Amino acid sequence: MTTPRVLRHLSRTCLLGALVLVGHAAWLPAKAALAQVLLERAWQHALDEGGRHPPWPWADVAPVARVEVPRLGVARIVLSGDSGRSLAFAPGWSESTVRPGDPGVSVVSAHRDTHFRFLRELVVGDALVVETPRGIRHYRVDALRVADSRHEAIVVDADADRLLLVTCYPFDALDARGPLRYVVETRPRDDVGSTQGFGSVSSPGAGASARGVWPPPSHARVGRGGRGALAFQAM
Repeated sequence: MTTPRVLRHLSRTCLLGALVLVGHAAWLPAKAALAQVLLERAWQHALDEGGRHPPWPWADVAPVARVEVPRLGVARIVLSGDSGRSLAFAPGWSESTVRPGDPGVSVVSAHRDTHFRFLRELVVGDALVVETPRGIRHYRVDALRVADSRHEAIVVDADADRLLLVTCYPFDALDARGPLRYVVETRPRDDVGSTQGFGSVSSPGAGASARGVWPPPSHARVGRGGRGALAFQAM
C-alpha cells in the first residue's frame, strides 16, 4: 500500500522535475536573446574600431558584416566561419569565399528554422543592404533556386560578383539533414552607389564565363567539391 509519505515524496520529485524542465525551456530563449545583445555590441565595436571583436571572450568567431532586408524589416549579423559554432548564433560566412560586401562570390549560410527563416519570404527584386567595417553595398535578389547538394556545388573561381544566401530546404521539413539547399542569389545594384572603400563595381556582362554564374546551366552541372567549387555543407 502506498503511504502518504511516499506520495508526498513522489509529488515533490515530480514538481522538481517540472521546475527543471520549465527552467531549461526559459533559459534557451534567454540565452539566445543575450547572445544577440553581445553580437550587436561586438558588431558596433567592429564598426567603430575595426579589427576582430569576438562577441564573448572564449568565442573563436567574430562579426564580419550585417545583412538587412528593408522590405521585411529583417537584419542579421554575419559571423566568420560557417561551422556549427557560428550557425548556432547567427548566419555564417564561408571563409573560402570573398568577404560579404567585397567584389566576387560570397556565400553566407544559416539554419532554415532560425536566422534564415525569412528567406522563404524573399522575392526576386527585393533589396538587400550589406554593411561592413569598410562601407555599405546594395544588392538585389536576382534568383531563387533549390539545389541538390549531392550533385551540385557553388563555383567561386570566376569573375562573378554575387552574394549567395544558403539554407536547408524544405523550410518545414522534419529532418534538417536532407540534401536540398535553398539558394538566394543577389547581385550588386548599379543604381545605388556604394559608400567608402568599394568604389564602382560592375556586373559581369553577357560574355562572362558560365562557370561563374549561379545557377550553372543545366548542361554544365558542377561536380561537388571540384576545383574552384564550394560544396554545400550539412546544416
